[in-house]
Amino acid sequence: MKETKNQMKNNWKILSPFHPQFDMVRCDYENGCKICVHECSFGEISLTPIKDKRGEVVYRPGANLTACNACQRCVKMCPQNAIHIVSQPMHTSHSYWTPYHVNNIWRQARHEGGVLLVGTGATGPQKRYFDYMMFDACQVTNPSIDPLREPMEIRRYLGTKPDSYGGKMGPQLELEVPIMFGAMSFGAVNLRVHKAAARATQAVGTYWNTGEGGFHKELRKYGKNTIVQVASGRFGVNESYLKSAAAVEIKIGQGAKPGIGGHLPGEKVSEAVSKTRMIPLGSDALSPAPHHDIYSIEDLRQLIFAIKEATEYTVPVSVKISAVNNVAPIASGIARAGADIITIDGFRGGSGATPLQIRQNTGIPIELAISAADRRLTEEGIRNTVSIVASGGFQTSSDILKAICLGADAVYVGTPVLIALGCNACQRCFTGKCAYGITTNKPELAERIDVDEATQALKNLLHAWGEEIKELMGSMGISAIEALRGNRDRLRGVGLNEEELKILGIKHAGA
Repeated sequence: MKETKNQMKNNWKILSPFHPQFDMVRCDYENGCKICVHECSFGEISLTPIKDKRGEVVYRPGANLTACNACQRCVKMCPQNAIHIVSQPMHTSHSYWTPYHVNNIWRQARHEGGVLLVGTGATGPQKRYFDYMMFDACQVTNPSIDPLREPMEIRRYLGTKPDSYGGKMGPQLELEVPIMFGAMSFGAVNLRVHKAAARATQAVGTYWNTGEGGFHKELRKYGKNTIVQVASGRFGVNESYLKSAAAVEIKIGQGAKPGIGGHLPGEKVSEAVSKTRMIPLGSDALSPAPHHDIYSIEDLRQLIFAIKEATEYTVPVSVKISAVNNVAPIASGIARAGADIITIDGFRGGSGATPLQIRQNTGIPIELAISAADRRLTEEGIRNTVSIVASGGFQTSSDILKAICLGADAVYVGTPVLIALGCNACQRCFTGKCAYGITTNKPELAERIDVDEATQALKNLLHAWGEEIKELMGSMGISAIEALRGNRDRLRGVGLNEEELKILGIKHAGA
């Protein structure tokens, strides 16, 4: 019976879908190189003692076949280029019950029914509508513009605008590029990442968002380029926190996990995180799904104006919601509640720790949500009372400009920030073992981020995307990005059905 039980455990055995493979001809282990072992934060690589030709003991690296997540850190750091990652997934003979679904059930059966967590955004197979939209470029009758020789205006202002000339202008955020860095909280990422984001946005002239994890005291000097969040957990929120930033964002929802709250595992709550968030050291930081003082638009209006009072009406107040099917009437209600900015976060938005089934099966694409909200606000005559910021799944500068054509004023990007710092999207952010030192607070890993180099990388990204946006605008004969906001005539759909074209508000290519 005992032997049977031991064998039964193998019923749920899951081989790692990836593992490193070593070219021992190139590998420098005989001279004592151990870089790959030190760089692997997941414990996949270990050393085995062997005797070399001289009879001396040397240590050869090998794969444990248990923990590789294809982060590629060992590959990049190997000075001899002696490592590559092999994909060797388990297989089934069933075309419906794929290894992906079978392995997930095995994982849950083996681990006492736990909820499966995953990092970064949704992986599909939902349609990415940006890939089915093309810009309508200029030819003869409407000449294009050369951005190298003529001025191009991509500056954006976010906040309440007057309905007529001479009307009252609300407090504004001035962006030199229509791109901001999205909410990533202290704890989910470390202080070095926040410093790089703050420095880069200050240098370029845009903004970064602290997320719901508070505003570290070392970063307060970057307040003019910082947006702080008020989430349901109220982490780090007090009067000085609200007054220290350029804008305040009330987080109602998040695209990666609509309808559920935030969760920072206790192992990521270091002393600095606990002080900044004002929670006990090592305790899980939980934000419930609802704000327990918001159960109606009227309640939301009270919080919006409480923040405006606390900040003496000097900074815009934003409200962040998930992209869901009734996003248009929700946006209308938020605008009428007095918000200056509405942030809409699509289902492809990233997160450090999201329940797998939530990430893959809730929310809607940001492209549909932006268009629906923009058209609803325009039809109701209140579009100028609020700016729309889109987020969730932007991969390129062309995505950003397409979002603006659909009705956004500007966008947030999050995962591209992490990728610009070296992230390989291995989806294990929640473990706190990030091999690149990004989504971890372990000092020995976080030190892999050089703040100066990270800052330069983020500046490079913003500059490159800004230049590409100018090139795209020039191809359409447009010199000011304001002329593209909600200008769906500059887009054409390819391979979309009539209903999709109708919701997006664009014509099919050739029309």
